[in-house]
Amino acid sequence: MQIQKTNIEGLIVIQPRIFLDARGYFFESYSKKVFDEQVRTVNFVQDNESKSSFGVLRGLHFQKPPYAQSKLVRVIHGRVLDVAVDIRKGSPTYGQWMAVELSGEKQNQLFIPRGFAHGFSVLSDEAVFQYKCDNFYHPESEGAIAWDDPQLNIDWQLPKESIILSQKDTHHPLLAEIESPFDYRADLYPDVK
Repeated sequence: MQIQKTNIEGLIVIQPRIFLDARGYFFESYSKKVFDEQVRTVNFVQDNESKSSFGVLRGLHFQKPPYAQSKLVRVIHGRVLDVAVDIRKGSPTYGQWMAVELSGEKQNQLFIPRGFAHGFSVLSDEAVFQYKCDNFYHPESEGAIAWDDPQLNIDWQLPKESIILSQKDTHHPLLAEIESPFDYRADLYPDVK
């Protein structure tokens, strides 16, 4: 398993070791032992999966404490542009975002710790997206930022006329309009010195 740190502390790109032969492939998509040793200790409690067609954009979502979630995301089939925005007060990269293309072909993954807004856009005809969470979903703790916030200026790699949103995702506030519930140096981030 290759672990690649990014320019935003806490965001980690993971490339599993894939074994290919005439029958197909095999890889270990998650090992708690390896994850704890090479990324950080996380107790994942829920797995989620969605299927979306080309142009679907989901995000930018987060859950507020005490129900905040870290996520380990990957694509089973298809391609998505996965985006994480740092919304941790006091972070040197507050308001910055990182994007990575995840695909069923590459089998790469992105670890997103608590304190980030998250979303993705579907670049292929369809995509099956899967993610592990370290906290259960609580609708009352939902938070979000507008996907088209001009301050963020995210390139979702889709023509604007092709973007398909849920009704809910058309009405989120801008980053400048929210009071972030996350603190970069809080107990949620014990590995931050």
